[in-house]
Amino acid sequence: MKTPKTLFLAWQDPMSRYWFPIGRLTFDGRLYQFVYTQGVTEAEAKCAFQPLSSFPYLDEVYTSTQLFPVFANRLMSRSRPDYSSFMEWLNIPNDEHDPMTILARSGGERETDTLAVFPCPEVNTQGQYHLYFFSHGLRHLPSCAIERINQFESGNKLWLAHEFQNPYDAQALILTTEDHYIVGYCPRYLLAEMFDLLQQNLNLEVQVERVNKAPTPLQFRLLCKMSVDASKDYRPFSSRHYQPLMAEFARSHPCS
Repeated sequence: MKTPKTLFLAWQDPMSRYWFPIGRLTFDGRLYQFVYTQGVTEAEAKCAFQPLSSFPYLDEVYTSTQLFPVFANRLMSRSRPDYSSFMEWLNIPNDEHDPMTILARSGGERETDTLAVFPCPEVNTQGQYHLYFFSHGLRHLPSCAIERINQFESGNKLWLAHEFQNPYDAQALILTTEDHYIVGYCPRYLLAEMFDLLQQNLNLEVQVERVNKAPTPLQFRLLCKMSVDASKDYRPFSSRHYQPLMAEFARSHPCS
């Protein structure tokens, strides 16, 4: 399993529930570095975002030989009795202990704050980008939808559809089966990138990667894999919001 070199940090405004990409974590095999991205300026302007206590200055490059606590605290302890089960839910080998890999797959979300983590994918040998995510919103679905999910097999195809009449989020992207059965939602912090991909008419596919049946928590029930063909005109998460505030850092640390 290839270790991701870059993770993005997203912040959700508690009032509007809108997500903003605010930071970028990189690892070169020796040092971890964190910088705020330009998305933080929009979060400040629209939702009065305040710098995280771990990273109090927006214009600074934070460097450490150890994973920063704001990220390390999102990893399950290997001493917990359910650690092996957790790794199975993520579909990661139990002997894979790289924190960047685990955070990229799990999303690092906690009930105690409004942050999430997701990776910047790299093109593979087949000329594709892959992005893994867990289907969101399953607790709002009827029991028959959960039963349908439990019948999925790895490789089953899913479809993305814009639920523009959603009263809570007009940008919502639902995940459906071929016969239009709703089986969850795309994570909100990925919506901007997903809409960009759909508008570019690139060859995008979403498949079932793994189904974790009960008693697995619903937040880890349906693991999905998005695949998109690499294009010379497309680089994932390359819009302004994902670029570091510091131009010099951006030039020396491209996403892919």
